[in-house]
This record gives sequence, structure tokens and C-alpha cells, in this order.
Amino acid sequence: MTLYWLKPQFQALLRPVAGWMNAVGATANLVTLAAAAGSVVLGIVLAWSGPTAPALFLLLPFWLFIRMALNAIDGMLAREFGDASDLGAYLNELCDQISDVALFLPFALIAPFSPLLVVIVVLLAVLSEYAGVLGCMVGAQRRYDGPSGKSDRAFIFGAVALWLGVAGSLPGWVGYLMPLLAVLLAVTIVNRVRAGLAEARTAASSCSESQKETP
Repeated sequence: MTLYWLKPQFQALLRPVAGWMNAVGATANLVTLAAAAGSVVLGIVLAWSGPTAPALFLLLPFWLFIRMALNAIDGMLAREFGDASDLGAYLNELCDQISDVALFLPFALIAPFSPLLVVIVVLLAVLSEYAGVLGCMVGAQRRYDGPSGKSDRAFIFGAVALWLGVAGSLPGWVGYLMPLLAVLLAVTIVNRVRAGLAEARTAASSCSESQKETP
């Protein structure tokens, strides 16, 4: 189970906004690039000033919500308003990974997190999304299996950033969050690979059966 499954309800709320953006000429690729650019700028701000001004981390949960909305809108512009493109498919995946790296790496500079563990979590997050995309290469759909999908990670890091921004520091036991996330991401990678292979086998089996029935 992952928060990704709430995406259709979120998209329904944003559909009027997507319609307005389409009317004013905003393209799906432009929205995708804007979300990535904003994430990189905020990531630089947090890495540069966040350790000495933890209140800046209050910007992160706000931006994660905006970014989630932009990601939903670019998908609707592509699918529902005829703005899909091959370039957009590349940008969608690449910009998501760039954004995650930019927004989550600054936590490596925040006590009590281990910098090494934060880097490992970020790398595993990228690998988990890569595992999801690889489903398309074996005849399956793009996999979004949990337990640690993109929305789940955003919720966790956003909650920690909110706590840090309000309290000014984090208790020592919060440091255990990173190894826990690493384990959940490893499970996510395994789940996405297994689900993709199972889906591909089912599709191949169905195709074989159809061929046998063809006179």
C-alpha cells in the first residue's frame, strides 16, 4: 500500500487548474521543468543555510505539496489535453529524480542523521524509481508498488522538515528513521521487480493462449 493510490482523487481536485493552465498556453514539459527547477533552488538554499537556520526547512513541506500538484498537473496536461510527447516521458522521470536528490540530500547536514545513511536512502530512492520504470522494458506497466513510493517519501521528509523547522532541532532517536527508510526502499525495489516480472509473465501467457486459439 502506498499514498500513490490517492493520486486520482488529488488529480480530480486539480483538473480545473490544469484546464486553466492549458488555456493560457502552459505545456506539460514546462510544468515538469518548473517543478524540477524549484526543487533544485530550494535544495541549494537548504544545504547552504538550513543547518544554521532550521526554520528554512518549513519551506520544504509547502514546496513538496506544490511539487506534487505540479506533477499531477503535468500528467493531466499530457494525457487529457493532448500534450504528451516522448521528450515529456524522459523529462518526467529524470526531473523527478533530480528533484528528490536536491530536496533530500540537505538532510545529510542535519543532526542526528548520518550523512552516509542519507546518501544511501537517496540512492535507494532513485533505484526504486528505476526499478519501477524497468517494468516497461519487460512488457509490464510502470510499477508504483510500495511500501516506500515517491509520495510516501515526500510525506516522511516533509513531516521531518516541519518538525525541524518548528522545534529548531531533532531528537536523537529520529536518526533511526534513515536505516528504516533504507529497509523500506529495499523492500520497495524487490516488490517492484517481482510485480513487474509477474505482470510480464501473465501478459506473455495470455498472448500465448490467444495465439493457440487463433485458427
